[in-house]
Amino acid sequence: MLTPKVNLLETLKRTGGKPDRLVNGYEPLVPVMIDPVQKYTRGNRKKGMTTKDRWGTEIAWPEDQLFAMPHITPENKVCPDITEWRETVKVPDLVGNCSNPADWEPALEAAAKIDKGEKMVMAFMGTGVFEELHHLMGFEDTLMNVLLEPEAMLELAEAVGEYRFQYTKLLVDYLHPDAIISHDDWGSKTSLFMSPESWRELIKPQYVKMYQYMKDHGVMIIHHADSYCEPIIEDMVELGIDIWQGVLPTNDIVKIQKQLDGRMALMGGIDSVIDRADAGEEEIRAEVRRACMAYGPGGHFIPSLTYGLPGAMFPHLDPIIYDEIEKCSRELFG
Repeated sequence: MLTPKVNLLETLKRTGGKPDRLVNGYEPLVPVMIDPVQKYTRGNRKKGMTTKDRWGTEIAWPEDQLFAMPHITPENKVCPDITEWRETVKVPDLVGNCSNPADWEPALEAAAKIDKGEKMVMAFMGTGVFEELHHLMGFEDTLMNVLLEPEAMLELAEAVGEYRFQYTKLLVDYLHPDAIISHDDWGSKTSLFMSPESWRELIKPQYVKMYQYMKDHGVMIIHHADSYCEPIIEDMVELGIDIWQGVLPTNDIVKIQKQLDGRMALMGGIDSVIDRADAGEEEIRAEVRRACMAYGPGGHFIPSLTYGLPGAMFPHLDPIIYDEIEKCSRELFG
């Protein structure tokens, strides 16, 4: 039986790969999320509190909610006028605040404890370029400014892209992870947030240098977008993405598998509609089985919930999901 790491690597091979089972979600990947950049950028998020991030965006985490979310109003938005973004947006200095080698020791120690023959070290980069744009001005302004002020929006996107590149360099140069999961949601369940042409002009260029740096240093690129991304599949391949994590079943996954022909793996496929406090075992198993049996035969597929880190919101799902993936795997692989 292959180790989880080797089984993943075999699954990712475009041709000649010989996985002996389905990769069971994040099983081969161990997140290390105590690096200085993570602490600097997101360390003050606490349940029951409203805080501001390093960009100045208000982040609300009510006591009765599962996660923190940006809370943007006309009064508190960081960038009320995109044409004057240089006057209001102050890019956080990651290099100046996150380059002390001593601060990286806890993350390096955590990574060193991982058995590299069994698992892979996965670093985390939250809040991608598009997400940062709407954190700064709100969702409506972001989409309107794409249409009305494309030049100013491109300037700001480039500034965010450079910030993300410095984030990438710090993770790669100090932590030396095997993989990085980079978050940026580019669409809703049924469509992109903007036309493919606008996405190619505004968002895609910001990822070219970032993902090339990962590729040049042997880091696996896992891009999280629990979105409808069918129209930009070829662009994602061009960017060098190894795994599109978060692929929703509203995408035509079988068709995409045939189109990709192994050039990029797909991870997700299990509809998060089952992630509820009242979800029963029969319903959970039925959805997991649907995804495994529909997409597993096409290859280069990793079944999981579509979230950008391991684990369901309601923990009673996890053992059921993992067990049903194993059952389906035995049926598919013998």
